[in-house]
Parts: sequence; structure tokens; C-alpha cells
Amino acid sequence: MADPDREDEGAAPLDEDAAWAALVAGFDEEPEPGTEPSWPEAENVPEGRDPVPPLPEPKPLPPPPTRSIVIHPVIQGPRDFELEEDEDAHYEPPEPPPLPDADVTTKFAWIAVLGGPLLLLAFVLFQLDLTWWAVVVGVGGFLGGFATLVARMRTDEDDDDLPGGGAVV
Repeated sequence: MADPDREDEGAAPLDEDAAWAALVAGFDEEPEPGTEPSWPEAENVPEGRDPVPPLPEPKPLPPPPTRSIVIHPVIQGPRDFELEEDEDAHYEPPEPPPLPDADVTTKFAWIAVLGGPLLLLAFVLFQLDLTWWAVVVGVGGFLGGFATLVARMRTDEDDDDLPGGGAVV
């Protein structure tokens, strides 16, 4: 079976411009009398008959019931409540302790973990060719820095002696 999108080898090519011109030229023309309509007879509407029957007039709706609201000036609500300022009850949290100083190995591990993916992202954003050394530095730096940080994590064995695993409330 021949593909309709492809031209057969022996057939003349279809002139699309001529076909469109014929369709546009015949757009406003009426069909010749006596020609067969292209739709079923059941869909024809008889002459003089409205195809859509008119809708009945809607009945007017009764007005909504009215209500009256009486505001009593004696009643106090939540908007009338005034908060008394108490200077002694204001809580100020204590100053947090300073962060511990990180050693040089930890600092370089964080630089590798963050810098490796940033290097690869910079190559992609600036549309540079990813060379072998950029991939090795980016991926290797991330994996090496991550492994270093995991290996140097502190494990406090003295917290196992406390009830509740060392949680303090």
C-alpha cells in the first residue's frame, strides 16, 4: 500500500498551490441546483421552521429575606481587648555559642564538595567543552571531599551511657 505522504514514482506531483486556489475560489459559491447534498436527509431543517425552539420565559425570583442586625454598645468583643505591656515578661534568647574552628582538612573537604559541582556547572553555563581534567576534578573533588567529611565525623561514645541516648530537654 502506498504512503499518501509520499509521491508514487509513476504519478504526477500534486500542485498544492493550485488545489488551494481552487478551494478559495469556490468558497462563496452556492452548489448547483439538483446536486445531491453531502449530508443525510435527517439533518435537513424544513423551510419556515426554527431549528431551535424558544426557551420559556423564566419566572422572576422572589426577593431574598431581609435581616436586621442590631449592635449593642455594651457588649465587648475581641477587638476591644487591650494587651497590657509587661516589660519583665519579654524573653530574649541567650547569645548562641561560637562555631567551632574547623581545621585545614575540613575546610579543603568543603571546598572540594562545593567546588567540584560548581566547576562542572560553570563549564555547562559557559558552553565550554568538558575536557577530561574538568570531569576528573569536578567528580573526583566532590567524591573525595564527601568521603573525607564522612570519615572525619565525630562519634561520641560517651553519650551511650546517658539515658535516652544523650537527649537533653
